[in-house]
This record gives sequence, C-alpha cells and structure tokens, in this order.
Amino acid sequence: ILKAYDEVCDDKNEVNWILLTFADTKSNILKVGHKGTGGIDELKEHLKEDEAAFGYVRVPMSNDPLSQRTKFVLVSWIGQQLSYMRRARLSVQKSDVTKVLRYFSIEVPATEHAELDADDILVQLKKAGGANYDRQTSNY
Repeated sequence: ILKAYDEVCDDKNEVNWILLTFADTKSNILKVGHKGTGGIDELKEHLKEDEAAFGYVRVPMSNDPLSQRTKFVLVSWIGQQLSYMRRARLSVQKSDVTKVLRYFSIEVPATEHAELDADDILVQLKKAGGANYDRQTSNY
C-alpha cells in the first residue's frame, strides 16, 4: 500500500489514483485493489455497490498557467448494498487508513457514483484551498 501511495504522491508518476479494497468480504485486511492514470472518473468504474473501499486521488489544480499545484482527495466509499457488520467496522478501519494515506486536502464520503463528480470535487478543493484569485471566473 505504501508503494502505491508513493506512486500517487509522485508528480512524475502517471499513476494518479489507487483504490484500497478488502481482501474478501469477511477480511479486515486492505490491499491495493486497483490503480490507474484516469483520475476520479476511472476510479469510480471500480467501486461496487456491495463493497467498502478507500480511494486516494491526485488532482492537479491551477488558477492560471503560472500557479500549478497538486491536491489529494481521500474517497471513503460505502456501497449501498454493503453489509451492516462491515459498515460498523469502517470508522475504525478509516482511522487506520488515514495513518497511511496521511496527506489529503479533502475527504469525500460517498455511497453513490454521482457523489464523486470530478467538477464538484474540484470546487470543493478550491473552497478548501483558501485564497482563490480567479473568483471572478469561479462558480462558487
């Protein structure tokens, strides 16, 4: 998991997201289930209704060509068909996950794919980022 996390954190690496999934339906052991280069939209393709997972996504941001910066998003996925026992254990497991995936600007809890809209997440990142010098062109 640490190796995959480092890949996402490295701006020179094409991998810009990872998805941590449980080894099986009864296990509390997380593994790197998927990783990719297509951002939040590609990550969403791997989220299942009967599973819990944690995603970590690198998002490039800029107000203009000279102010490029990178932000990170933690996705806490709880599929709508997830068992109640798994749901009950997730808060403890999320605490462990954030000890490894330490640096993120926002956390996006989601139970539906629609809650992980790339444009909405970008707006949340801008709001969380403090100064926004392109407010006249922003929609918030």
